[in-house]
Amino acid sequence: MRSTIFDQANSEVESDEIMTLQNPYTLRSRILPGRDLITRKGAMIAYQGQVEFKHEGSRDAGQMLRKLVSSDDQPLMRVAGNGDVFFAHNRANIHLLQLEGDAITVNGSNLLAFQADLHYDLTRLKGASMMAGGFWNTTVGGHGLAALTSQGPPVILDCSQQPTFTDINATVAWSSNLQPSIKSSLTAGAFIGRGSGEAFQYAFHGPGWVIVQPSEFTGVVATA
Repeated sequence: MRSTIFDQANSEVESDEIMTLQNPYTLRSRILPGRDLITRKGAMIAYQGQVEFKHEGSRDAGQMLRKLVSSDDQPLMRVAGNGDVFFAHNRANIHLLQLEGDAITVNGSNLLAFQADLHYDLTRLKGASMMAGGFWNTTVGGHGLAALTSQGPPVILDCSQQPTFTDINATVAWSSNLQPSIKSSLTAGAFIGRGSGEAFQYAFHGPGWVIVQPSEFTGVVATA
């Protein structure tokens, strides 16, 4: 049988690492006893070995309350056992990030996976109104690996020199020391069809960075 689908480049990439890239769009994870992974629900595309997938509930009462009041809760699952698991999400580019005691705040739709011994929590932007959607994100910190996704090659913007404004759906993540606010461009014309279409943006300013993707894709596939 001959076909380019069987090219060597498409063969499995063997690795004992907890996270490695099979290709730009597929994450491979070696799961071992005591080395669990937390991932977004629905991201698993294949696995080998004895692996279990369980809903990852709230770790404390405060986190449970934040999930209850958040409409943007990131559904997570815990992956445990002994085997290899492959993850992907809407053919997005995957990027591995090594946290070394620091933290990152991630748009829920761009968070793919992270080591279970990292701590995480839902965070809400100060001043976010109900009209603006609430703006809940996930902050992940500690020592370990996290996997983020972007629709296309990302751009990292330095926020320390001047105010930086980003489209909400194009924003992937930012350094957790930043405290972004919401900038509204709503005018009277927006309510009668003459608005710019860019009603709300994140506003960043201070020592730190923000990652944006060349897409406003929200991860929701429209249906007829």
